[in-house]
Amino acid sequence: MTRSAKALPVLMYHHISTSPGMITVSPDHFAAQMAHLANAGYTTIGSMQLAAYLGGEPLPKKSVMLTFDDGYLDNWVHAHPVLEAHGFTALCFLVTSWVGEGCVRTHARSGAALPPLLNHRDAEIAIESATADHAILRWSEIDAMREAGTFEFHSHTHSHVRWDQVSADADDKCAKLAYDLADSRATLKARLGAASDHLCWPQGYYDADYRRVATQAGFRHFYTCEAGSNYPGDEDNAVRSITRLEVRDRPASWLASRLWVHTRPRISWAYLKIKR
Repeated sequence: MTRSAKALPVLMYHHISTSPGMITVSPDHFAAQMAHLANAGYTTIGSMQLAAYLGGEPLPKKSVMLTFDDGYLDNWVHAHPVLEAHGFTALCFLVTSWVGEGCVRTHARSGAALPPLLNHRDAEIAIESATADHAILRWSEIDAMREAGTFEFHSHTHSHVRWDQVSADADDKCAKLAYDLADSRATLKARLGAASDHLCWPQGYYDADYRRVATQAGFRHFYTCEAGSNYPGDEDNAVRSITRLEVRDRPASWLASRLWVHTRPRISWAYLKIKR
């Protein structure tokens, strides 16, 4: 009988880039990490498999989910070709107002000159300066990634604004968040044909109001920046918070050690308790 997963680690990436900086993994380290997953027999899962697992359906013993926040251009340039080579899939959470139009740019296995990639701070500046195209995916690239099966795309809100930090009161916060989520869902439905019930919180922040408003908007799976693995039956299966493991710019051996810990529930719980 095939053994099933006791825990599901969800890995959190942002940049895969030759431009070093915050929340960035180098292409060499990323390629080595993905090669380790392949050689160790890991299966990457998508959003529907995650939802089924949380509801009690089994997954292969060595299962892992890959997630990428914000939708940076370097996800196409460096992550996509590596995932395609291994037959892996990942989730990307898009800030839908940042995504632009234009032709598909080159990636690392296309044999052509690559587009310049911004480090994280310069990417923030480009977005703030209304030149997000220098840092963020285009719809044409998103379509290519979906067609290749390397990525599925979900909401990271429409604006990435922390409404709790800029609103005058709780009612204003909730109203603006509701509009933000509605715009995100409408954009995804118009461009991709559907909007899922998976949402990644900007900067990992949420409170009771955020969760209530997002649930009313149609979301059921909420991706956090809280560390840990995921297990069936942790909470109400109708609405779930997904914990994730931030991946650092380290060799594959570093990732292997983290997966060894976080695929073993008792060891994972003990490790996180000590760390906290």
